[in-house]
Amino acid sequence: MTGLDLLVVGDCNPDVLVLGDDVVPGFGQQEKLVRSISLVVGGSAAITAVAAARLGLRVALAATIGADPAGEFMLAQLAAEGVEVSAVVTRPGLATGLTVALSHGSDRAILTATGAMTALTAADVPAELVRRARHVHVSSYFLLEPSLGPGLAGLLATARAHGARTSLDTNWDPAGRWGGAELRAVLAETDLLLPNEEEARMLSGQPSATAAIAALTAAGPAVVVKLGPRGALAGPDLVKPPAGLVSGFTDATGAGDCFNAGLIAGLLHGLDLRAAARLGCAAGTASTRAAGGTAAAPDLATALALAGLTLG
Repeated sequence: MTGLDLLVVGDCNPDVLVLGDDVVPGFGQQEKLVRSISLVVGGSAAITAVAAARLGLRVALAATIGADPAGEFMLAQLAAEGVEVSAVVTRPGLATGLTVALSHGSDRAILTATGAMTALTAADVPAELVRRARHVHVSSYFLLEPSLGPGLAGLLATARAHGARTSLDTNWDPAGRWGGAELRAVLAETDLLLPNEEEARMLSGQPSATAAIAALTAAGPAVVVKLGPRGALAGPDLVKPPAGLVSGFTDATGAGDCFNAGLIAGLLHGLDLRAAARLGCAAGTASTRAAGGTAAAPDLATALALAGLTLG
C-alpha cells in the first residue's frame, strides 16, 4: 500500500478573487471596474494540500463539496496538482461552498457561503487514510466545528496512535466564541497549533503573540504564530521571511496556508521546528508573488533555496 505523507482535513471551495485599488462595492446599483476577477483554488485545507503537493509531498484531502460545477472545478484542480481526492465527499442537495475575496494591497475582505463544506464529519475521513498518513493537518476548525468538532479529537488521537504528527490551524472564528471544551479536547491531541497573530491573541485571551504562545502551549500543543510579512514566532524564536521576496508582493491570499505546507514539509524531511518555520516562511512569502493561494506556491527546491536550507 502506498504511503501517505500528509492528510489534510477541512474546507474545499473555489475563491472568486477580486483585485484592484478600490474593491469596496458601491450599493445603489453602482458599477465599479476592478483590475481582475479570477476563479482559483480556495479553502484553507485545499490550498494547503496543493501547496504541500507542490513541495513534493504525497497528499490526500478530506472535505465535502456539492454536486455542481464549483465542486467539479475543485476536484479537477486538486487532481491536476496530484492531490488524492478519494476522500472528498459529494453531498447531493448541497451547494459547494464559495468565497469572494476582495483584495487591496496586503488587506482583504472575505465573504463566504459555507454550503457543503460544513457538512464534513470525522466519520467522512477514511480510517485507512488516517492510518497511512505521517502527518494529519486540520484547517478552518471554526468553520467546521458544528459538524467536524465532535469527532475530531478522536480522529487526531487515532492518527497519533499510528505514529502521525498532528497540526491545527483554526483560522478565524466568525461566531466570535473562540472555542470551549470541544476545542480543548482537540488541542490535547494536537502536536502543533498554527494560528496567525490575531488568532493567537483571540484563542488565548492574551495581549501579545509571546504571551499567547505561553498560554496556548500550556493547553498541549507546540505553537508557531504567523506574523505575515514579519515572519513567524516558533516558540520564542523570531523567524524572518526571505528578504528578497518581500518587494515582489502581489496578493496575500493563502499565504498562511502555504506557510503551513512548508512547515509541515520541513518537519517531514527531518528539520527542527525553527528550520521548518523558515521553510514555511519561504513558501508563504513566495506564494504572495501572484494572485490567489496557489499560483505562486513553490516547489521544494525553490523553497529550500529561498530559505537557505539543505536537507540531510
